[in-house]
Amino acid sequence: MTSRGDQVPKYPRKYSKTGIYHIMLRGNERKDILIDEEDKEKFIKTVFKKKANKAFKLYAYCLMDNHLHLVIKEQKETISQIIKKIATSYAYYFNHKYKRIGHLFQDRYKSETIEDDPYLLSAIRYVHHNPEKAGITKKEKYKWSSYRNYMDILNPYTEVPEIKEILEMFSSDIEKALKEFIHYSNQYEDRNFLEMEETIKSEIDEENVNEYIKRYLKSTNLKKEDLKRREHVKQKEDLIRQLTKRSNLSKRKIAILIGVNRETVRRVSEEPSP
Repeated sequence: MTSRGDQVPKYPRKYSKTGIYHIMLRGNERKDILIDEEDKEKFIKTVFKKKANKAFKLYAYCLMDNHLHLVIKEQKETISQIIKKIATSYAYYFNHKYKRIGHLFQDRYKSETIEDDPYLLSAIRYVHHNPEKAGITKKEKYKWSSYRNYMDILNPYTEVPEIKEILEMFSSDIEKALKEFIHYSNQYEDRNFLEMEETIKSEIDEENVNEYIKRYLKSTNLKKEDLKRREHVKQKEDLIRQLTKRSNLSKRKIAILIGVNRETVRRVSEEPSP
């Protein structure tokens, strides 16, 4: 939900024949919507509560600070009804907690239809990789995504029993399926989620780039000066790729920020990802 001064053109909503969607919700004006652990726990509880009574199936989720991803299958409710109920409930909590008014989320949620199993698996992998792409931590260590629910599938009290449907695409033997799912999840994602990438493109800007670099260095246990060392060339090049892919910053600006020459940034950004 954008302010009047930040209107975006409307476009026809595409509807999935399978009822499965990749959804992204983003904070209004790209502000944080999940500020602390209490907020993230509240959002997850809200989703679980709204999916009770088979309103929908939840195949994947990942919560970041200023946006979140969901992979959902319609059941008793339409995708519009599902997202409206989740967003309205969480916005009420958030506005009350932080004593604010106005729209919390950007105007329209982003949606991508999923029409076949291969694309569904790819979308789930993409969602779970968000913390790694943001330079926060490995997906296995990230507390706020459904990847841990997959790892916990053998627990009879799992909160997301429908993920067994996903694992059974790999094998009818759940233990074997889990091993194959982990292997699949660790593969490089070469699909192009155009709509999702477009919204993330300028996620890093002049205001938050230093904080992004700081988080990346913390996740790799490095200091900025370490990036100049030969043994850390892989991390340096990965950071350059993240900054060029996820921001509109110039190559000159990126070079200055991480202490390398502009030619290095140009070379790395133009090379295909490993």
